[in-house]
Amino acid sequence: MTPPAALRMRVTWRRVRSNAFPWAARIGGAWHVIRLNDFPDHPLHTLFIDGACIGDLDNLPDSWHLDRRDQHGPLTPQERQQVLTLMRGLGAYGSESGQPCHGDFCTCDIMTDDWAARETD
Repeated sequence: MTPPAALRMRVTWRRVRSNAFPWAARIGGAWHVIRLNDFPDHPLHTLFIDGACIGDLDNLPDSWHLDRRDQHGPLTPQERQQVLTLMRGLGAYGSESGQPCHGDFCTCDIMTDDWAARETD
């Protein structure tokens, strides 16, 4: 399988200000969204393109510079709403396959749409 273009290029990620989905980028008209999972019970991140799961990522590409928070401005309120609507029901790990995690040791049970929509810094 060919890796998605986002993994091979420098991407201008923007902050979603969401508990579940910290970063999103519009690439070629499609929303690329990173979900923050309950690590170490699950892989650290999952990448979605327009709501479809592309795969899990424990290490994000260095070229994304996600460690430089000040370089990533927030989405507009309208863009944020688009992303949260697109990702509705996908907060918990495994929800993308119709089997959201209900593990005894992770916090997936709290990863509801309301929780994902709470604004963070």
